[in-house]
Amino acid sequence: MDSHHTPYPLIAADELATALRGSRPPALLDVRWQLGGPPGEQEYRAGHLPGAHYIDLDRELAAPPGPNGRHPLPDPEVLAAALRRAGVSADRDAVVYDAGPATSAARAWWLLRWAGHDRVRVLDGGLAGWTAAGLPLSTEVPADGDGDFVPKPGAMPTLDADQAARLARSGLLLDARAGERYRGETEPVDPRAGHIPGAVSAPTTGNLAADGRFLPADELAARFRELGVEQAPTGVYCGSGVTAAHQVLALEAAGFSAALYPGSWSEWSADPDRPAATGAQPG
Repeated sequence: MDSHHTPYPLIAADELATALRGSRPPALLDVRWQLGGPPGEQEYRAGHLPGAHYIDLDRELAAPPGPNGRHPLPDPEVLAAALRRAGVSADRDAVVYDAGPATSAARAWWLLRWAGHDRVRVLDGGLAGWTAAGLPLSTEVPADGDGDFVPKPGAMPTLDADQAARLARSGLLLDARAGERYRGETEPVDPRAGHIPGAVSAPTTGNLAADGRFLPADELAARFRELGVEQAPTGVYCGSGVTAAHQVLALEAAGFSAALYPGSWSEWSADPDRPAATGAQPG
């Protein structure tokens, strides 16, 4: 890939396997994580793609939870140290993966792009897609890499709460959470149930095929056009800025761009002065 062209954001397992045998294989990041689940590092040590380095979403791809939400953007120096340890360099391709369905991998992809690295892709189908293709896993933990990547934050657009509120009124703000959380029928994690007034429900599960891989680009484009993406500036939020990155990834695969609200519902719902809407969207 030439350094002036941002690649298609997804890579298939067989294509990755070929790239890893090349003269300059991509830096490979394992970012397995699940909300409230066991640390991904345990799963990583039990078996990972050969040569992959583990990156911890909670400690390295986010700042500690607080007034800015459950997964605020990380300190650039913390992010830089993790990426360099994983062998990430400015002139070297990077590939990120998780167990599927690419939510934590999309967070890593988005952060690398936000930090100014434009040659990063997500393994489509994740670890499950890799093993389904008959490709091997390893338990060998590679030595720390010697990457030279220096983050220059701000290369991907973000929204704060006020900007998200305005976009929901004047543009298009997509809510990437499950429909029942959008409607306010349940709220397992955050202070209040509901959604940002004016936001449109667009669960990330709608980006995926039955096998856990992303839909083809033309099908994703049709989905987003139906939601009104072409007509208006678009932003995305979710619970804490993780699945929203999955939506931005799907939008980019479909040929669109969108701003991400990192604080998302975890920040919004913690502020009693911010309104919460419930129920299905009008129309």
